[in-house]
Amino acid sequence: MSIVIIGGNECMECQYRALCRAHGHRAKVFTRMQAALRRQIGEPDMMIFFTNTVSHKMIQCAMAEVRGKSTIIERCHSSSASALKSILARYPL
Repeated sequence: MSIVIIGGNECMECQYRALCRAHGHRAKVFTRMQAALRRQIGEPDMMIFFTNTVSHKMIQCAMAEVRGKSTIIERCHSSSASALKSILARYPL
């Protein structure tokens, strides 16, 4: 499953990727708004928003990109590794 993580802490990017890889998923992590965010998102199977550390503009951009597609949307207030683990545990391969 391909996962896009929007938000979170910059220092945790490698840990987010490692946790997804440990559960058998591929992950892209965007902690900051980038100029070409829409092109980089692609067509993920799941999109995870860490709502405490993400801007409204970034959420709107990402949601516009996956609107009308069968992407699973998960929102979590906390951007901790345990919060990501609990989300990934709900969606096994």
